[in-house]
Amino acid sequence: MEIKGIILAICGFVGGAMSSIFGGWNAALTTLCIFMAGDYLSGLVVAGIFKQSPHSENGALESRAGLKGLFRKCAMLFFVLIACRLDLVLGVGFIKDGVVTAFICNEVISIVENAGLMGVPMPPVITRAIEILKEKIDNGEAGN
Repeated sequence: MEIKGIILAICGFVGGAMSSIFGGWNAALTTLCIFMAGDYLSGLVVAGIFKQSPHSENGALESRAGLKGLFRKCAMLFFVLIACRLDLVLGVGFIKDGVVTAFICNEVISIVENAGLMGVPMPPVITRAIEILKEKIDNGEAGN
């Protein structure tokens, strides 16, 4: 078997296994993964190019901060997995969707904050929506 076939077989196996353990792949999981990648990449740009990162002492790119970010993303996916398994055990279908939606909101907030650190002008409606979300999270109202 040629190397291309082996690589494709491994990718197919990993993709199928991931889809299976997450209870099937849907648009919400795709959106979360895209936003997670966007957040991570925008964080790299903020630190590497703009030197404005709030996650390092001098605002510059730091491998420890980047590694922490990757571990946070993995932890988020682990919580999505837990929610998926809870859905299966309880015979419901909304826990995973709620967790994924909450993490998507979190990623959007982080992406917008990163864009702000880069000097990208934010439309007032987005800024206000994020302020409201943060207030609800701080007041423990996010789940209501």
